[in-house]
Amino acid sequence: MTEALAVRRSDIDRAAVSRWTRDKGVYVALLLLLVYNAFFTPRFVNLHNLNVQLILDTRIIVVALGMALVIGTEGIDLSVGAVMALAGGLLVQFSGLPAIVAIVLVLVVGALVGLLNGTLVAIVGVQPIVATLAFLFAGRSLAQLLLQGRNPSIHNSAILAVSSGSFLGVNGLILAALVPILLVAFTIRRTNFGHRLLAVGDNARASFLSGVPVKGTLILVYVISGALAAWAGVMDTASITSANALSSGLNYELFAITAVVVGGTPLTGGRVRIVGTVAAAVLMQLLRSTLIFHSATDAESQMVTAAVIVGAVYVQRVRAKS
Repeated sequence: MTEALAVRRSDIDRAAVSRWTRDKGVYVALLLLLVYNAFFTPRFVNLHNLNVQLILDTRIIVVALGMALVIGTEGIDLSVGAVMALAGGLLVQFSGLPAIVAIVLVLVVGALVGLLNGTLVAIVGVQPIVATLAFLFAGRSLAQLLLQGRNPSIHNSAILAVSSGSFLGVNGLILAALVPILLVAFTIRRTNFGHRLLAVGDNARASFLSGVPVKGTLILVYVISGALAAWAGVMDTASITSANALSSGLNYELFAITAVVVGGTPLTGGRVRIVGTVAAAVLMQLLRSTLIFHSATDAESQMVTAAVIVGAVYVQRVRAKS
């Protein structure tokens, strides 16, 4: 009897450690990396460098927010990078319109892409990875067609203000990312839609039997993801002052998935960690910057990133089994 209790206590302790690692590990890793850079990276601890590091994170964070919602429903959205590229092409097309109108139209198109993805997943029954894979290729091709024969430079000062402007000394890109962070966090924690999203991700069939509009919830999740990706595209285009169909948003779907997984959101759905996702996006960007500063090759940087992802997935797997 005593031996059985000891085994049970040991299992409980391991489960507690796994939960703590999943929930707090990203913050500990970020803190350790900051401490390392403070001691071993020259000129790291200054406001200009910290501001630059945060600016580099902003587009990934915005895309990762939408990805976190999708993964929370046990889905995936591979189209986000292509939507970013498409957003740049659309901004060039809408260059003659007032900036606010052009941006709203870009966001609407991003939401429509999400609507298409969501409809394929929720109504047609296509697997999310297949449904969104189609626009991964189509979106970037459309962006190239939109920019064909046109000057890709952005001259609208109001659009450029998204990146070059500031408020109380805070860069415009940081503010442009902060607003979606607050909105998405509020949505998850304080709205019925957020509760439905988590319920669908936890058990879609049980949610349906309980009266939750599963299909509508799934569609809206992909609409939000598409709109956030389009907003990230606006930010990216404004930051480089031109649209680039080939490089804008390239591999961002992978960066976003990495941030979500490392941030503690399980791929099995039913849980969304917004603060963890943001922290993980900052961690991964800072890790890349640290490796580059200390002369690591691109291949070495990617290997380290892969190791972090494998570790994060393993932590989730251990927790699930416990």
